[in-house]
Amino acid sequence: MEEKIKIRSKELMGAEISWFAPICDGDDRYLGERNGKYKSSWENTSDILLTADDLGYRNILCPSSYQVGQDTLPFVSAVSPLTKNINILAAIRCGEIHPPMLARTLSTIDHILKGRLTINIISSNLPGEDMSSQDRYQRSREVIEILKQSWNKEEINFKGQFYNLKLPTNPVKPYQNGGPMLYFGGYSPSALDLCAEHCDVYLMWPETEDNLKSLMENLSDKAAKFNREIDFGLRVHVVVRETEEEAREYANSIISKLEIEKGTEIRERALDSKSLGVSRQKKMRDLSKKDGYIEPNLWTGIGKGRSGCGAAIVGNPDQIISKLNKYMKMGIRSFILSGYPHKEECKIFAKLVLPKLKTISLLQEQNKMPINEPLTPLAAGTRV
Repeated sequence: MEEKIKIRSKELMGAEISWFAPICDGDDRYLGERNGKYKSSWENTSDILLTADDLGYRNILCPSSYQVGQDTLPFVSAVSPLTKNINILAAIRCGEIHPPMLARTLSTIDHILKGRLTINIISSNLPGEDMSSQDRYQRSREVIEILKQSWNKEEINFKGQFYNLKLPTNPVKPYQNGGPMLYFGGYSPSALDLCAEHCDVYLMWPETEDNLKSLMENLSDKAAKFNREIDFGLRVHVVVRETEEEAREYANSIISKLEIEKGTEIRERALDSKSLGVSRQKKMRDLSKKDGYIEPNLWTGIGKGRSGCGAAIVGNPDQIISKLNKYMKMGIRSFILSGYPHKEECKIFAKLVLPKLKTISLLQEQNKMPINEPLTPLAAGTRV
């Protein structure tokens, strides 16, 4: 492992293998071709989440978007009592809910999940907003600091640029000591400073291995200034089949019906479509070979039809495992995977790859045990 990359869980021999719940209406067989079968609905997305739970995935991301789909927190609250072992990574858009009320909402869900809640911090503009990057991340910093006061102190006593609060915290105590783990993604200097100071897991979108190492080294240096180490995660799509030829053929089929204009429309409708992270994904796509591969088994073609995470690991089971092991050797300890369509690809990955990986829960490994019922790590595919 690179000495410059300082991670909290460097002693862990496995990784948190997670899936994705497309509550933002992002589930399709062919990008650019809508099929009512895959429409974002309670029935479809809860089925995907519960399937991932049954198959042994350790966490699942429930994203946030205004344009399409369902609202994150009501969905997470409704599905939580139906789950058995999986953690839930709920995306929250900072500023959307008054922070003390947000603290209470998250604590309520944490109790429903018996301490299996994790949080993905989002700092994008709210609908109709056009705030500077620096202000958006300052607002997120204040929201996080208020959440931490709510969960760890007897009183919220906070004065900042956006919030001025003095409140008791009895109504907002979570199930977990210290509150849920905070996952975070962002590329601007303000974003990296915020993550280094306050968050537990830095989530990256796929790029070349050299670029990922550079990001990890930079953030490790920033975290060290706060006497902190953080974990690293990768949000990436995956296409695995018995043979590489089959995997490549299926990957190409995903965008086979995508018109250029439709792809542009899909990418630009997101609130973060002008972000630095999205521009880095576009640059990677522009630098890829004619077949869309930027490096062995990393295919950028999927980014032609979606915003945000714009690449997929493509190959046979051994190739997928080899790629994931390379990432783990670099220090990446969390993988949030997805495929098209999500339920079917969730099952295929669980059959061909998941049993061959040692999986862990970062929440449980990082001294974040629930107050009353400590959970123990599962081997891939096993159930309690």
